[in-house]
Amino acid sequence: MADKVFIYDTTLRDGTQAEEVNFTVNDKLRIAKRLIDFGIDCVEGGWPGSNQRDIEFFERLNGSDIPKDKISAFSSTRRAKMTCEEDKIIQSLLAADVPNLTIFGKSWDMHVTEALKISLDENLELIGDTVQYLKRRADKVYFDAEHFFDGYKANPEYALKVLETAAGAGADCLVLCETNGGTLPDEIINIINAVNNRHPGLPLGIHCHNDCESAVANSILAVKYGARHVQGTINGLGERCGNANLCSIIPNLQLKYGYECVPAANLQELRELSLFVNELGNITPSSRQPYVGRSAFAHKGGVHVSAIMKNAATYEHIRPESVGNTQRVLLSDLSGRSNLVYKANSYGLDVDNDNYTELLAKLKYMENKGYEYEGAEASFELLILSAMGKVPHFFDLISYRVIDEKRSIVETPLAEATVMLSVNGEVEHTAATGNGPVNALDNAVRKALIKFYPTLKDMSLVDYKVRILDGSDGTGALTRVLMESNDDNSSWSTVGVAANIVDASYQALVDSIQYKLYRDTK
Repeated sequence: MADKVFIYDTTLRDGTQAEEVNFTVNDKLRIAKRLIDFGIDCVEGGWPGSNQRDIEFFERLNGSDIPKDKISAFSSTRRAKMTCEEDKIIQSLLAADVPNLTIFGKSWDMHVTEALKISLDENLELIGDTVQYLKRRADKVYFDAEHFFDGYKANPEYALKVLETAAGAGADCLVLCETNGGTLPDEIINIINAVNNRHPGLPLGIHCHNDCESAVANSILAVKYGARHVQGTINGLGERCGNANLCSIIPNLQLKYGYECVPAANLQELRELSLFVNELGNITPSSRQPYVGRSAFAHKGGVHVSAIMKNAATYEHIRPESVGNTQRVLLSDLSGRSNLVYKANSYGLDVDNDNYTELLAKLKYMENKGYEYEGAEASFELLILSAMGKVPHFFDLISYRVIDEKRSIVETPLAEATVMLSVNGEVEHTAATGNGPVNALDNAVRKALIKFYPTLKDMSLVDYKVRILDGSDGTGALTRVLMESNDDNSSWSTVGVAANIVDASYQALVDSIQYKLYRDTK
């Protein structure tokens, strides 16, 4: 049987300390449920003594479908010169009414004397007293030894004494916290070995921050050297540079080393979980995030693509599907025949040799002009279909005009677009308004086409991105527009490039409409 590693998630507390991250109580409840369903062993719900939102989170656990035995509440040790019964923070912790409690205490002597302004012995007393008090009232008490690694480097005897005190008072796990994120992997190994040599058999955990980009490596090494409790956050959310990223730690431990972190079948939900947390936090996902990022299994170089078509293991360290991701092949001026073969095959298209040569030359020409098909695969599919003569002729542009007018400083600008299109020889001339030139143009084009192609009423614009390709020309710079559209069945992305942002938008819009109509007629 695989060795079990206990995964303790702190997204709902540490994660919310990240800049620009703010979860509502409803968000926190939904995330907690999703984490537990995924197989996380314990979810830290927050610090009920510190803010009203966390108090409400624990109150709303009652009557919810979230199992309380998988939830922990967090707090500091009791304050000096005060009993646990007198300390409102400790009583708020108990009022959370969950069976798992986590408290942090100072293990760096500098923090004791300069932050708490008490003696080293007094700090040990309040740690022991708090752990013992809580252990009589909770099923599990986890002790977070704050700043343990810095504390050990400054005063090893005292840092070890902190662990001894918490263990002696009944703590179920001693979590070694790398709070400042500045300890490197070799130091982690040396210090954990020192702890094990001094106190063999102590139940150890690890909690790392990412200020040196070492949080994942440090967490994995801690497990390799004896820790069986790992704390971290989904997507590495956290204060400053973030916390240890569970989206990397879990698959590394489970797929690379054979530890059991979550049920094996659930690991395929990892990318979906990552996106879910980002969505609720209104966070733009990092495309380059290992395992779960959109680019984690994306291939661009022709040599690479040629190899993965024969055996994906040539350039992929795991099967993308094992973590819920997918293999992607990108298209650019670095592309070779293999990229085009792969993409054409993915669309169920069989392109002959002459068309491949023509397509590759066309692709590289368009990329040189500023087009980018990596994020606009619908435009690329149309490019392939056009070369094969397989795109029906839906309409022709005769002309368009866009007017953007602002009549006074207090009025909202009004945009109006006029278009003249030809559909099967029939000329349609229409106008429409919008809250901006692109919206007006979109409305006018669809107004002209809707009577010919009624399914366009189901199509919506869901994302619109503009990128300046070369700022040296100032406001006259070349502009690339990426547009994402959807209907009831799927979504697709298109691209347009021009010095005129409206024309670039029109190109992307026309591709989007053409793609929608092509799919509807297949």
